[in-house]
Amino acid sequence: MFEIFEFGFMKRAFAAGIIIALTAPMIGIFLVVRRYSLMADTLAHVSLVGVALGLLTKTSPIVNATIVAVLTGVGIEKLRKSKKIFGESAVALFLWAGLAVAIVMLSIAKGFNVDLFSFLFGSIATVSVTDIYFISVLAVFVFSLIIMLYKELFAVSFDEELAKASGLDTDRYNLVIVVLAALTISLSMRIVGILLIGALMIIPVLTSMQLNRSFKQTLVFSILFSLFSVISGLFLSYYFDLASGGTIVLVAILLFVAVFFIKSNNNS
Repeated sequence: MFEIFEFGFMKRAFAAGIIIALTAPMIGIFLVVRRYSLMADTLAHVSLVGVALGLLTKTSPIVNATIVAVLTGVGIEKLRKSKKIFGESAVALFLWAGLAVAIVMLSIAKGFNVDLFSFLFGSIATVSVTDIYFISVLAVFVFSLIIMLYKELFAVSFDEELAKASGLDTDRYNLVIVVLAALTISLSMRIVGILLIGALMIIPVLTSMQLNRSFKQTLVFSILFSLFSVISGLFLSYYFDLASGGTIVLVAILLFVAVFFIKSNNNS
């Protein structure tokens, strides 16, 4: 069973996958609490512009995707802050605009190929040592910022008006959450894929919230569910020759369904 670890690309895939599994729910829980779940999907889809730019200019798609996702997150927050458009409408606007730009750029770059599909759907075989280093640096940055600003991010996510009345700079902390989400999505695309990373950020959190625990306990369970989904998904994708991203998300969904039915039966 463990001959899977005899291959270098699988070792790299598990290393990257575990980092992602630890990081994604830590951001996802703040998005879910703020009712901003669609933000994860929007930033993931818009990061496709960065991938297209990388294919067009022969530069790093991941670095480009990171820059584009962060700038998009900042743009959404600025537009939401202006109060000229509702938050969910701002998210949808950037989603459609990003997809349109990405499709046009990909058509110019003739980028509809295997490289593109590895970013869209995830590909464990394409994770390089450079990717691991890049993912690790971003993950450390995300972890550090969450630990330092945990109380502030918690307050802003649960009740923005109360946090503002308490003297917190809510605009700054909202921006931090969005930027951290953008970074997390960029570092995850090689394993889970652009089209599915939003699911890995949100589904383990939704599964954990069914347990009716405290915020910290919900976060811990979210990470555990995420780790189980990624590790099980990678094993299944290797031994059954399945797409890694889709398999990981399907495991996460099955966990959600299992917990839902167990809780429903216990409450009946």
